[in-house]
Amino acid sequence: MTLKIDIDDGAGVAPYEQVRATISEQARAGTLPVGYRLPTVRGLAESLGLAANTVAKAYRALEADGVIETRGRNGTFVAAAGDAASRGAAAAAQSYAERVQRLGLSEAAALDAARDALRAAYDSTG
Repeated sequence: MTLKIDIDDGAGVAPYEQVRATISEQARAGTLPVGYRLPTVRGLAESLGLAANTVAKAYRALEADGVIETRGRNGTFVAAAGDAASRGAAAAAQSYAERVQRLGLSEAAALDAARDALRAAYDSTG
């Protein structure tokens, strides 16, 4: 999972809007998962050949839309969308994914473990 943005100078769409739309689409599609750390404004601007103000404008719009969140010096991340329960579930899923990856589990093994835990939890509540 990596951020992929192509700026089309002939598109007739402002570069900041191209950045905003691409990040928004990738976040909503799950290509950029909740908790994904975005590049710094300067880093992304340099890699795209844009002015830092252009990327900063896109990030401000994305933050206003709730697509990303800035955590001060810790960076800018893809935010959880939806209501509080959905945000909590997305954060828990992100933590789980990071933990099982550190433990060296395959994606299939991690999914099996999650399914087993969900079945056990939902079966015990009736």
